[in-house]
Amino acid sequence: MALKPVSMLAAGAFALVHALAAHAAEGIATSAAQRSFFFAGGAYTGEPGKEIMRGQMYVEYLAPAKITQPYPLVLIHGAAQTATNWMMTPDGRKGWAEYFLEQGYGVYMVDQPARGRSAWHPNVDGALRMYTAPQLERLFTAPEAFNLWPQAKKHTQWPGAGDKKGRMGDPVFDAFYATQVQSLAGDGETQDRMQAAGAALLDRIGPAILLTHSQSGLFGWVIAEARPNLVKGIIAVEPSGPPFENAVTGTTKARAWGVTDIPMTYDPPVSAAADLKTQKQDKADGPDLVACTLQAEPARKLTNLASIPTLVVASEASYHAVYDHCTARFLQQAGVPAEFLQLADAGIRGNGHMVMLELNNLEIAAQLAKWAQANVR
Repeated sequence: MALKPVSMLAAGAFALVHALAAHAAEGIATSAAQRSFFFAGGAYTGEPGKEIMRGQMYVEYLAPAKITQPYPLVLIHGAAQTATNWMMTPDGRKGWAEYFLEQGYGVYMVDQPARGRSAWHPNVDGALRMYTAPQLERLFTAPEAFNLWPQAKKHTQWPGAGDKKGRMGDPVFDAFYATQVQSLAGDGETQDRMQAAGAALLDRIGPAILLTHSQSGLFGWVIAEARPNLVKGIIAVEPSGPPFENAVTGTTKARAWGVTDIPMTYDPPVSAAADLKTQKQDKADGPDLVACTLQAEPARKLTNLASIPTLVVASEASYHAVYDHCTARFLQQAGVPAEFLQLADAGIRGNGHMVMLELNNLEIAAQLAKWAQANVR
């Protein structure tokens, strides 16, 4: 039977698909000499004969031709994201995974349990949540248009151009929003899953540096709690905070264990989060900052984090600029060797929350690599 000719419309669509595919292939070219994947953690659940696996975490591994750094990096994405955050930017530039490969690191990227390529099971895993496009415009990509916090007007680094920059309808924003996925709604459930899967990952690969962002900042603390001898450093880029409460996007109580929703080991010991006595600063550390809620003195120590060099990073224009200093203060008070880096103090200006995707993303990655090489042993 003779084949029917392709219509002009179909031919045009076919050409467009090929053009987009070619652009994507160019954008994700990598210098990795080795690429593989596996799943960490997970356990069978269900009645006999109907078992399924839950809690497993997708892990992708990239290695350069020659590894020159003593420990690999584990890159852990935040809420609504997947490992694509690290691979390239929404406008096709080099991502952090490729940058760190070039610095000689082995790089592990994960999709959180019940997220992305890590299976979510109805009636087994918890409820899901999804950010709307307008929410991400306000928080991540165009905060300067809304001025919901004092620093928002300083935001300049999101890629794109024109009056729709950072907004729906701009190709860069649309490419970014297309990557967004559902997340588990329960913070405690997510931290439990990530602690178990993260511990299983480190048991398999050995000592590593954890690089976290946003929601996953909590995971750095809970994975280090579970495997303190295998976490050689933590770089927490705009981690969820501040301690004990929300700020900017809400004012409710949160993170009852200080920087987590699930138990941490303190000295002197505590049997419940309520044993942690808190005190709010009389005065904030500076203008346009929140007053921190910290432990009342004498402060209990986070014993399993006490020997792990830690960097807390905040950008100039993000909503985290209002309060990330409080997370660093809390960790320092609890005996953690934590430093606080406000990117503007290093001359890196204009960034919002999604720093790994913004125009100066590689300048920021270089700052993080510099800290790791100076502090992680």
